[in-house]
Amino acid sequence: MTAPASIAIPTRARPDYLEIALSSIVPQAAAAGAEVLVIDDAGPSPAMRALVERLGARYEPHPGPLGLNVARNTGVERSRSELVVFVDDDVRVRPGWLQALLDAAREHPEVDVFTGPIEPRLEGRGAGGRIRGCGREGPPITSLDLGPDDTNTRYAWGANMTIRRSALARVGPFEIALEHGGDEQEWQDRLRAEEPDTRVMYVAGAALEHRRAGPDARLRSLARGAYARGRASRRFDSFRDEAPSRGGELRTLGGCLGHVLRRRCLAGLVMVAHSAGRLWESLQAQPDSAPATGAATRSPALFLEGGAPANGAPSAHGSSSDDFLSGASGTVGGVDAIRRRGRDEAMKAWELLSGRRLRLKLAARRDPPRRKVLVLGVERPEHGALAQKIRRELLRSRHDVELHTGPPGALGKFENLNLLLAGGVRGSSIPDHDWLLVIDDDVELPHDFLDRFLFLAERFSLDLAQPAHQLNSHAAWLVTRQHPGSVVRETSFVEIGPVTAFARSTFSTLLPFPSLRMGWGLDLHWAALAREHAWRCGVIDATAIGHRVAPAANAYSREVAVAEARAFLAEHPYLRADEAQHTLATHRHW
Repeated sequence: MTAPASIAIPTRARPDYLEIALSSIVPQAAAAGAEVLVIDDAGPSPAMRALVERLGARYEPHPGPLGLNVARNTGVERSRSELVVFVDDDVRVRPGWLQALLDAAREHPEVDVFTGPIEPRLEGRGAGGRIRGCGREGPPITSLDLGPDDTNTRYAWGANMTIRRSALARVGPFEIALEHGGDEQEWQDRLRAEEPDTRVMYVAGAALEHRRAGPDARLRSLARGAYARGRASRRFDSFRDEAPSRGGELRTLGGCLGHVLRRRCLAGLVMVAHSAGRLWESLQAQPDSAPATGAATRSPALFLEGGAPANGAPSAHGSSSDDFLSGASGTVGGVDAIRRRGRDEAMKAWELLSGRRLRLKLAARRDPPRRKVLVLGVERPEHGALAQKIRRELLRSRHDVELHTGPPGALGKFENLNLLLAGGVRGSSIPDHDWLLVIDDDVELPHDFLDRFLFLAERFSLDLAQPAHQLNSHAAWLVTRQHPGSVVRETSFVEIGPVTAFARSTFSTLLPFPSLRMGWGLDLHWAALAREHAWRCGVIDATAIGHRVAPAANAYSREVAVAEARAFLAEHPYLRADEAQHTLATHRHW
């Protein structure tokens, strides 16, 4: 007999929260005959498995961090019931919560989505509830209170959200390119687009507490969380083509600051952090003079070299239907380059003054053990000076570096790399190496680059890695630009260049490279293979490089590059560009 409901709980390295959630959920599930699944997005953990199974739930780990919405989709795939109940790992359900949802689903078969009261609860010494507020600020975490009666509502939120499996089958899975805000809303908007009469029911008896405890309930942590949600909400507004101007974001931030000062409202600092996150995210995007288009089709906007929008029409980058293009040329110059250079220098100064660069250098002297690194590249005569600097920097590493380069001739980049793999690497075998590094001849590497880069790549178990781009660097993919304060970001994607690192675990699948000249779209194919093989991808912010000389396709026809990518991806799986721009996790310490 099929269970009346499947309760899916995504979690990542929060056993204390999860224990309280399961202790309140499992007894209700057992009484109703429902199943409870915990999807561990941190990767397999014997301790977490023991906790979950001791409390009476089923443990379903990911191979490694893949993101909240991947975990929700996993919960759907690995469960059986028609009714799928999603909750966060930091909730405590009230008595009667599950039965209220089951009763509502039985009594209203025409409704596909249900939710209930979400009461914010801050617990422990120094909790945010003791921080002085004026009463006008909203709760610092997700909440919902529509009164004591059942009613219709616009949206259900992920902390307390129940969906019929048949609706998930009709509409499709959760969008993995969205996280920390907007993801539940985007799915429900898709449902309404297909079925305009869709209702979301608020079930007053299906109440739970949304908890923050201990250090998580203090003002600093609440503000940090609000900042991350602010950035995500700005991304979601941009995704829908509804983002306000930067001036509007700045005015909102000013209003929040004014509220804190006028009313001496310390709790209002959480609102300030949220608004600051939105403003910062707007500064990372394209200028306001080049608004994004095409959000309704969930395709990236196309921009010409000068920053003007292509308005969905075919351009030098390809047609509006090409979902493998980044959406921007990535070229920097003029006043923008001066501004970016200043921000790069500020980040370098912070790394020095904070001691992070020195600590990382010292750590990289010990770990990992000495590795064999094969470096391949194509060198153009006009970039001889830069190429020599690259060579000197790589060969000063403590690791065993074998470097082979060749001239471009009449061949493309990946044709030349395959030649080096096949015959140019004399006296060596690819499987004997621990890492393969493919590098262009027009980049500037930071001091001690390779030692620090490999230390972080192995510390975070990356299979595909690249250094971040400095802000003043030609980079078409926003996800690859350096994030202040970040050490490593786990991503779904790494670029084909200008610097790409492959761990030995990928050699048998990715080498030799496909017979391509320019290789556009190949990195998105790698991303699909990474998902299939559970490889971890990452951008290493602590070793940011500068791509100085040539933006993409400066030396060859864009039309030819796009046509080659279309033909290749028509026969190979790949990740869409909007999915590739997604950061799965940010690590600020090693």
